[in-house]
Amino acid sequence: MAERQTAAPTHRAYTVIKREGQDDYWLNLGLAFPHKDGAGMNIVLQALPIDGKIVLREIGDDETTETPARGREAQGRGQRTGRR
Repeated sequence: MAERQTAAPTHRAYTVIKREGQDDYWLNLGLAFPHKDGAGMNIVLQALPIDGKIVLREIGDDETTETPARGREAQGRGQRTGRR
């Protein structure tokens, strides 16, 4: 059998939670993997947004592809401000 080569994810999927009087909270929902031909992506979600809106952002060089555990100590890593 031919060995399948998995492409590295290039984008993260988020839902943006609006919070009155605070910065918006960017909750990490999953990852997006490009197709070999570059014409599309597979999006793998671990959760679904309540409002149905998903924001895809390129993974930066300073980010890892692992999804951090959600907890008080990890919440700061999932927070993004000023992005639309």
